[in-house]
Amino acid sequence: MSVSAPLAAIRAQHPLLHCISNIVSANDCANLALAIGASPIMAQAPQEMADIAALAGAVVLNTGTPDEAKFAAARTAGATANRRSIPVVLDPVGVGASPWRLANIQSLLQQVQPAIVRVNAGEAAALLGLGGSEHGVDSLTAPKAPAGLAAALAQKLRCVVLLSGTEDLIADGQQLCTVRGGSDRMRTVTGAGCMLSVLCGAFAAVQPGDAFTAAVQAARFWKACAEQAEDHAAGAGSFRVALFDTAGSMTDEVFAGE
Repeated sequence: MSVSAPLAAIRAQHPLLHCISNIVSANDCANLALAIGASPIMAQAPQEMADIAALAGAVVLNTGTPDEAKFAAARTAGATANRRSIPVVLDPVGVGASPWRLANIQSLLQQVQPAIVRVNAGEAAALLGLGGSEHGVDSLTAPKAPAGLAAALAQKLRCVVLLSGTEDLIADGQQLCTVRGGSDRMRTVTGAGCMLSVLCGAFAAVQPGDAFTAAVQAARFWKACAEQAEDHAAGAGSFRVALFDTAGSMTDEVFAGE
């Protein structure tokens, strides 16, 4: 069930977000969660995954900078969340970067049912078995029909897909929403996609029965933050700081366009 003022709900409830993150973006992901009023915990050890996931309002699984222990932790945390009907957000960072990474993410998806999968176009293509080349975590070959990619991946994985880019596309296999806006300066901030995945977790935590609405809200919120941050930034560094400042001061009315 969706809520009419999700930011207010996050700030009132302070949902615990269990984030298995990566070393590149973990700190920024935690700071963004704090800025909007959520409570992040960035645990990594497989031995405590079940206990921590069981307490969370949402579990965010990020496969950047992966190793065997991280995949083991993600499987345990995700399976625990599934058993307790806790929303799971999967960010399969660079899934097409190597056969090993792809195989492990495919194995994870066989054991864990995500509510939301947040991908870029190259990652969506890799999960659909369409090939294509990747450089780091970004696609070099932009598909001609990203809306079709989002819809196909949503149908394959039986979940909501947020395909982020210049335009964010949110699909669940039956409906599609396009979110426009933002700032080109997002490309200068590493981990912007990882942070969007954490936002998906925060919005899903306060409305666990409506993953599609949560993903749309997260995309709109992040685009609105980028637009406002650009107005206060002189360069990449100040833009990054302005993103956190803007996230902390954003209101439901502003990002919803009311």
